[in-house]
Amino acid sequence: MEYAIILGIGIVAMITLKIAFRVKLQDVKKIKQIGEDKGLNDITNAFPENRVVCEKILEQLGNQNVKIKESEDSSSKLTYYSVVTNDIVIANIKDTFTRIQTIAHECLHSVQNRKMLLFNFVFSNLYLLYFGLIVILTLCRIIKNPILAIIIFIVLGFIYYAVRSYLEIDAMTKAPYVAKEYMEKSNKISKDKIQIIMKQYEVINQIGIPMMNFYIFMSVFIKVIIYIGIAMMFK
Repeated sequence: MEYAIILGIGIVAMITLKIAFRVKLQDVKKIKQIGEDKGLNDITNAFPENRVVCEKILEQLGNQNVKIKESEDSSSKLTYYSVVTNDIVIANIKDTFTRIQTIAHECLHSVQNRKMLLFNFVFSNLYLLYFGLIVILTLCRIIKNPILAIIIFIVLGFIYYAVRSYLEIDAMTKAPYVAKEYMEKSNKISKDKIQIIMKQYEVINQIGIPMMNFYIFMSVFIKVIIYIGIAMMFK
């Protein structure tokens, strides 16, 4: 009965968030189509290679202590900032106009509160470790009260969601304006073309920010469902 109540609350919350964030499958396709727009890509091809763009944006933000690396995996599309090593790894994103905003996003992570970034890193790993631990202990029938483990896991999940979403929303909200400042200072394209790019960045963020929030919540809820399923089978 307790499991059904927890699942019911989670499903209601998921549906509510999906409606509130207006998350639709076609929005994912729309972002992909915008990102692959050849006309927009031709405009941003006027800007230098990604490493140079990253260096300039970091200089713009007053943070030149970050190491910049380019991914050796040509198929990788993941660009990220690592707070532990203090470096930005840039994926193969040369042929997309969103690369300026993507790089600005990661540069913004590098100037966020370091204590919060470190907390997010450590807590995220502890959160996953706790999940793995309670799964193993439940499979071995060592945990006698799965409900308590579920409640603790849900609390940890909400903390994970709150911190992660705050950091991402902050970077996603500011990234277009940092990208715009970089483009204006570079004098590589006209103001009219910058406005064209900015309008598309706005469209991407209008879809991307709610979607990001929803998927972070989903990642938490799915783990809860998995554990409840295991707890029901091995109780």
